[in-house]
Amino acid sequence: MKKSDVKIGGEYYAKVTGKKVVVQIDAINGDGGWDATNMSTGKAVRIKTAERLQGPAQAAGSADTAIAKRARKRVAKTKAGGERRSGGDKPKMSCLSAAAKVLEEPGEPMNTQEMIAAMADAGYWTSPGGKTPHATLYSAILRELKKGGGSRFVKVERGRFGVRD
Repeated sequence: MKKSDVKIGGEYYAKVTGKKVVVQIDAINGDGGWDATNMSTGKAVRIKTAERLQGPAQAAGSADTAIAKRARKRVAKTKAGGERRSGGDKPKMSCLSAAAKVLEEPGEPMNTQEMIAAMADAGYWTSPGGKTPHATLYSAILRELKKGGGSRFVKVERGRFGVRD
């Protein structure tokens, strides 16, 4: 494409991270090129040259038009707030906050594997698929312990933590 063919507000096919996607040109970038929105993810991208654009996305009657329509729907959904989390209206609790809450309930020290199991049983937090969430939690608790008196946790013995009074 030529630079003169690019219009603000237009939708074009562009190669972004090795994939052909629909982008909407939002504005001219002060350093050259354009600021755009990837219509399939809703993320901002920068198009540095017109050569990166592969043509308008409004080709009538083509299968690519269906791709462009789906991409616009996805972006509209994310701009409108996206889908609700599985937990309903309340925001998802962080792993550390869930660990502190689990430690407060029984009042006895636990190791991180016991905390992970208790958090999952209570529905406070579940691992997003990591292989060693207990190791991640252990590391996060140790980082928080460096705060000193501002920490929510206290190390009771090797590998076992309690909640600060």
